[in-house]
Amino acid sequence: MEQKRLSALLPIGVFLVLYLGFGILFEYVLKTEDGFYGVQAIVVFLIALLVAVVQDRKHTFNEKVSIMAKGVADDNIILMCLVFLAAGAFSGAINAAGGADSTVNLFLTFLPGKVAVGGLFLIACFISLSMGSSCATIAALASFGVGISEVTGFSLPLCLGAVVGGAMFGDNLSMISDTTIAAVRTQGCEMKDKFRMNFWIVLPAAVLTFVIFILITPGGDSIGDIGDYNVWKVIPYLVVLVGAVAGVNVFVILIIGTVLALGVGIATGAFLWTDSFLVLFDGISAMYDITVISVVVSFIGALVKEAGGIAALIDLIHSRIRTRRGAQLGIGALVVGVDIATANNTIAIVMSGPIAKEISREFHIDPRRSASLLDIFASAMQGILPYGAQLLYAVGGAAAAGYAISSIQIIPYLFYPFLMAVSALVFIFVFGDREDRKPGTRTAPRA
Repeated sequence: MEQKRLSALLPIGVFLVLYLGFGILFEYVLKTEDGFYGVQAIVVFLIALLVAVVQDRKHTFNEKVSIMAKGVADDNIILMCLVFLAAGAFSGAINAAGGADSTVNLFLTFLPGKVAVGGLFLIACFISLSMGSSCATIAALASFGVGISEVTGFSLPLCLGAVVGGAMFGDNLSMISDTTIAAVRTQGCEMKDKFRMNFWIVLPAAVLTFVIFILITPGGDSIGDIGDYNVWKVIPYLVVLVGAVAGVNVFVILIIGTVLALGVGIATGAFLWTDSFLVLFDGISAMYDITVISVVVSFIGALVKEAGGIAALIDLIHSRIRTRRGAQLGIGALVVGVDIATANNTIAIVMSGPIAKEISREFHIDPRRSASLLDIFASAMQGILPYGAQLLYAVGGAAAAGYAISSIQIIPYLFYPFLMAVSALVFIFVFGDREDRKPGTRTAPRA
């Protein structure tokens, strides 16, 4: 019988308390020079890992190492680490070649500065919807967001918040997103039906997010002269973006982009061919911290799961559901809780899906609705998780460009993930007791 222990979630609680607590202390109380960045995430994660190791008295140390090894051997973790390094190489090459500056200048030549950040959000929405991966979208656009910040003067966390928010739009809605696939498969509905219902729920959040970005960046009209751009230096970026939209594997397309950026940089005299290794190393080395954090997070998640923390969380939420509206809130709380524990929204949906389906049957909830709520709440939580892959990618992109920021600094600007969750809650409270029409008649009620 699978063990269930809420106390197994302690390491995650320790991380959140220390990371957020000291971050707030340094930033707002003591007002230290480094602020939030003074709390190095990897150190806090190692403390949380130590708690997880010490807390588990059932296994020997060697057995715990085996459990952690299985956790880091997950395909998603390995791919994420490879993409981190590939994105670092691409960022180092494209920045050294001057491609980032040229691309931003070209973008701002045709788009007014006051809508630059809103436009960045829409571009991220389009790319993520086309390719189905928030992480790949952020990997492709993070350095672009850095460039927009440098040229316009808008804060870096704001620009990266637009990138991450747009990335979560497609992560939630795309037909080829792993979260969408996991949601429809676990709930037993058609992908197109889930998309229709899901779209009308989150559309208000997307529109409002775009409006907010426009309203809070009025200074764009006062931007100085936009620099020149070299079309050749823009090509590597365009290849990466087009390849991403076309569905080319993100690791492969980043490698292709890196080779092109090196070629363009050498051909235009931006750097000597003998400096190629140094250029790549500068970008890759900036990703070391993020890569190690990803590995340590997988260690903690594996130990927490083995100790019964996730099973206990699922059982706790399931046991407190009483009404149809409460069942839908419970589905949301269930997947949010598991996502916090695993830092992976796809895994959270896969693990929560069977329980959510059982709840849906018991309270007569349409599978399209349960699939939509699973995906929305998982994506919303993942988008604001300070140790989630999405924010780590954003922080890594900034680091590759030479900027040291904390994921917590980006969170206040993650308007879309927050509004997506609000839209889902409004939908539940307004339409929570309404029966959904069957597919083939009319679309679902709009939030």
